Amino acid sequence: MSYSPYLLQGQKALVTGGSSGIGAGVVRQLAKAGATVAINYHSHGEAAEKIVEDIKSAHGEAIAIQADVSQEADVKAMFSKVLNEFGTIDILVNNSGIQKDSPFLDMSLKDWNLVLSVNLTGQFLCAREAAKEFLRRGVQPQISCAAGKIICMSSVHQLIPWAGHVNYVTSKGGINMMMKTIAQELAPHKIRVNSIAPGAIKTPINKSSWDTPEAEAQLLELIPANRVGEVDDIGKAAVWLASDDSDYVNGTTLYVDGGMNLYPGFATG
Repeated sequence: MSYSPYLLQGQKALVTGGSSGIGAGVVRQLAKAGATVAINYHSHGEAAEKIVEDIKSAHGEAIAIQADVSQEADVKAMFSKVLNEFGTIDILVNNSGIQKDSPFLDMSLKDWNLVLSVNLTGQFLCAREAAKEFLRRGVQPQISCAAGKIICMSSVHQLIPWAGHVNYVTSKGGINMMMKTIAQELAPHKIRVNSIAPGAIKTPINKSSWDTPEAEAQLLELIPANRVGEVDDIGKAAVWLASDDSDYVNGTTLYVDGGMNLYPGFATG
């Protein structure tokens, strides 16, 4: 898939959790499409600054901003800095997320609350601040036919149960209904809200699942497309959802998973 380097020209984007993994892939693809990007990070400042340098070296524009998205004060301060630096914001990619896995009976309340606060409450807080700016500014037809776009990073596990990860899948199921409800409420204001649901993507957090031939072969049993996804697969989907090419897409989850949600175990009946 290729697209014009000017597809998002003039647009200002914020990607939470943008210093590594899927978030970094999204940042790089948005910048490649012409957007100016704010890269939020929680604890990987060096990685975020490296991406900023790379984007600037390619004649793009980017900044790095530290914030804990689960904290309202941090989120408000982050948006204030973005607005001070960029003047406005057109695109929010709600990507920050963590896992704290354990069997259900062993899961602590601390780990339950931590995952829900980052993965779900963090997306709520960021979406709310972005929507306030979209409504304040309104549509700028020379920039986009939408007043703003919010992309929530979900997971195939908003649909597929996953034993040992009850806090994580609950957060992703919550993202799905939050996204749909926000989309319903904001659509009359020309604000679009959608989700991307990645499947198995090659990132450092899940390296043990794909970095040996044996592990990858086992993982591929779950993926009809017979390959593990790359971060650019998600980044390119984010560019499309952020662009006017998807203007009639609202309240939808785009599964980017090689068919993992097709329950491949039933392929032979």
